[in-house]
Amino acid sequence: MESTRRKFLKIAGISTLGIAGANPVLDAFASEQQHGGEEEQHSQPVEIQKNEKALKAKQWAMVIDTRKFESAADLEPIIEACHKIHNVPDLSEENQRHVINWIWEEEYKHAFPNKAAKFLDERLKHLPFPVLCNHCENPPCVRVCPTKATFKRDDGIVLMDFHRCIGCRFCMAACPYGSRSFNFRDPRPFIEERNPKFPTRMKGVVEKCNFCAERLAVGKMPACAEASDGAIVFGDLYDPESEVRELIGSNYTIRRKQVLGTEPSVYYIV
Repeated sequence: MESTRRKFLKIAGISTLGIAGANPVLDAFASEQQHGGEEEQHSQPVEIQKNEKALKAKQWAMVIDTRKFESAADLEPIIEACHKIHNVPDLSEENQRHVINWIWEEEYKHAFPNKAAKFLDERLKHLPFPVLCNHCENPPCVRVCPTKATFKRDDGIVLMDFHRCIGCRFCMAACPYGSRSFNFRDPRPFIEERNPKFPTRMKGVVEKCNFCAERLAVGKMPACAEASDGAIVFGDLYDPESEVRELIGSNYTIRRKQVLGTEPSVYYIV
């Protein structure tokens, strides 16, 4: 008991020094776990096993071939696949203002307001565009988050730590794409069939698309790509041999609000 109390006071003392960020405290905890303090010198550090099948990239990116879409019906299996495995609640019949979206359909003029021509091609005018988090290379959402609940990984994926989110919604205000949703109410009662392999969220938490990071970790492509019948391609943007680079290099592609300098990682073939 006295040993535990000394450890707690040691950690508390570090946190009151005014050191910016949580890393010093976390490092102290890690040190205690690894070295066991004064009374546990013989304990061994825990080794984290990494899945050898995990897919890796310098910057993950997505190419969406809109030429393969004709109506909203073509997007339904894509949206369903994403929302089902990520336990996205269905609040559409409760309150449209509370709807949670990870991927959804949008009209061209709303998805690309700075590219909407006065006499737009009829196909593009009525075509439903799938939109989602763009996992920007320069994400403004990450810069404004006060708790680092939203952060960018080395492979370019912008993730959410649901446990660290305090619901301030600064990230929602900073995102120019409207790609984030806020849980105004407990979402769990509105999940028809829960996926036990992915965490559910709670009231007061922001959520969004995560590029299926949990699937990449076990060697699988994003659910939307698998359900798209080839319309959505996923890969490493900085690998000149990747399929996404081949598609971008051989087709005319556009990105959402790229003039803002966020460098979105979702490309559309039109």
